[in-house]
Amino acid sequence: MIEAAMIWNEPNNKSHWDPALDPDWSRFSDMVTRAGSAIRQANPDVTRVLGGMSPIDPLWLQRVEGHGGLDEVDVIAIHGFPLDWNLWPIHAWPDKIAEIEAVTEKPIWVTEVGVGSFGAEEVQVFGVNRTAELLIGRVPRIFWYSLFDLPHSWGAETRHREAEGSSYYRHFYMGLIREDGTPKPSLDDYARVASEMGLMQWFHYQDPRLDDAVAWMKRLGTRHLRTGLSWADSFRPNATDWFDRQMDALADFDVTLTFCFTPEHLGDGQHHTSPPRDPQQFADFCGWAIDRYAPAVTRTAVTA
Repeated sequence: MIEAAMIWNEPNNKSHWDPALDPDWSRFSDMVTRAGSAIRQANPDVTRVLGGMSPIDPLWLQRVEGHGGLDEVDVIAIHGFPLDWNLWPIHAWPDKIAEIEAVTEKPIWVTEVGVGSFGAEEVQVFGVNRTAELLIGRVPRIFWYSLFDLPHSWGAETRHREAEGSSYYRHFYMGLIREDGTPKPSLDDYARVASEMGLMQWFHYQDPRLDDAVAWMKRLGTRHLRTGLSWADSFRPNATDWFDRQMDALADFDVTLTFCFTPEHLGDGQHHTSPPRDPQQFADFCGWAIDRYAPAVTRTAVTA
């Protein structure tokens, strides 16, 4: 069920990786190389994806490549939210993809794309349809962010929260389904392209929405899902039981599984954005997860 493993999330976004502790991304590149190697050793058939960059920045990608950070990845991922956070129009999607194609021969996936509904739910309807027009057939994988609105009481998993300014509130309106469980108008439009445009949905530790998400995705005809396992959560009580339940519930989908979030006690900055003091510990977590949830299949030659 796990077709791909994504190494980190938005590493060139300071909400997810602290550039003050790794100003040239050399530590990040070393971590990615170790993690990619561990994933390959656990199962060479799992596609390894570099954490989706946001903003889309070819110079950043070249810097990571210069540190050897692309040696153990198969796919480059990008994220874009042109109607909410980015400073380019939605119609520029083909140009943004071309910018990355110009500096790498690796395939490109769009692993987060979305349009919020805060200003008007009709804007999200337009966003779903225009995104589908621009991206389906242009890249091999697309993941719409997200299925559910983020509950206001939870808070977004981002470093600066309200200090990000007035755009922080948009985190809570990116779903196709409202916090109260009712569908937005855009859900019907997404359903028409669900087989070609997957969903990206984070599941928090012991997330009560897991079973509802599975039911909705099956009803919609979604085939591809991107989600994550938090390295930080792996230190919570009964973490493996939760991971097992999550992966079992998602067994009917082709999953891109994201590994990210540094445990506070293992990072220089005591924060989930911090580079780990020992990057091999993150690599070991990635290898453990793939070995547990996507073990390699031993192929035995059969002779007549």
